[in-house]
Parts: sequence; structure tokens; C-alpha cells
Amino acid sequence: MPESVWDRRELRVLILADNDLTELSPAVGGLRQLTTLDLGHNALTELPPELGELTGLTGCLYLHDNRLTRLPRELGRLTALRLVNVGDNRLAELPDSLTRMAALVELRAQHNALTALPERIGDLARLRELWLKGNRLTELPASTSRLRELRHLELRDNLLTEVPAPLAGLPLLRTLDLRGNRIGRLPPWLTELPSLEKLDLRWNDLVVDPRDDPVAVALERRGCVVVA
Repeated sequence: MPESVWDRRELRVLILADNDLTELSPAVGGLRQLTTLDLGHNALTELPPELGELTGLTGCLYLHDNRLTRLPRELGRLTALRLVNVGDNRLAELPDSLTRMAALVELRAQHNALTALPERIGDLARLRELWLKGNRLTELPASTSRLRELRHLELRDNLLTEVPAPLAGLPLLRTLDLRGNRIGRLPPWLTELPSLEKLDLRWNDLVVDPRDDPVAVALERRGCVVVA
């Protein structure tokens, strides 16, 4: 990156996508007026902690399609951000500090190597969309039950053997994508999700054909589309 970019303190949107960047200067922390930063589709292996100084970010932070193995804990200071995309990296975990992003509405972390989510994921009280396709999750934290604004949850292609119990009672959950897991049965509480409109169960290990499963039948009678 030309050093002159970091002198543009008035910048509000900075798009550096598709540039084969292998590193990011710590000087990025001086762009305090930024509301959106796009670093997607590069070759970054790490991020400077100075990203946490961009507390004016209110729109989007795109970090997808890089080679990141960890995220700096300083990202938790970006409490006004509404969308974070860290998909298509090599992350084994998300830092606990991410749960301090109080304004976060959408979190995308598809195609990583996540085996667990932060225990305090439920602190993201405004979260509406959570995209987790292609990880190694076997369960969800108990605090997931506090995601009362969650509308869309994508858990496709993970290692789940059952529908995560912390989802029971989520009042606004509309779409639940469980394709490509190892789920063998449907829990009765699924019928009590008041807003559920679509449940995708393809490519699982269901022991009962969904056409005969009383839970699936009850959901379909209520108007929920069950795909299996």
C-alpha cells in the first residue's frame, strides 16, 4: 500500500479488496473517520491490533477470503459495527472480545475451522443473522438462548449430532439451516419456535423419514417449510 493512503484522515469508506495484500500497516489505526473497511479477497495472515482504534466503524468490516488464523482481541473495541465478515479464513476460534460488539446485527464466519463459539455469544443482543457454514461445531454455547433478535441461523456442514438445545424458545428465528450434519432426530421443542418458517435438514442421519416424523408433520401443518 502506498503510504499516502494513511494520510487521508478524512476517508469514510476504504475498499482494499482483491489486491493480494499480505500485510496491513498499523497506520490504518489513524483513519478514525472510517465507517466501512473492506479487506476481503487478499492474502492477509494477520491483522494489526491498531484496527481496534477504528471506533468510528459503524457499517461493515470485511475480512473474508484471506489467510487469517487469529483475530486481534482489540477488535472488541469496535462496538458500533453492524456487520462483520470473517468467512473463508483459517480461524480455529473467535476471540471472546467479539462479544462486546453491542451493535452487531450480522456475523459471518463461514468456512473456517471453528470448533466452538465464544461462551458469551449471547451478549450480542442485537444479532439477527449468524452464518457458520463449513466449520467443525458440535454444539452451541448455552448463552445462544439469549439471542432474542436472531432471525437466520446457518449451521450447514458442521458436526452436530442434534439440534442445539439453546435454540429452544428463540422468538424471532425464521430460518434454520442444518444441512450436512449428523442429526438423527428432531426434538419436540422445534414446534414451539413461534416464527420458524423454514427448516432445512438435508443430508443428515435422520432415523425417521420427515414425512412420518410427528415433529416435522406438526411444523408443516403450521406453515413451516421442512426440507429433508
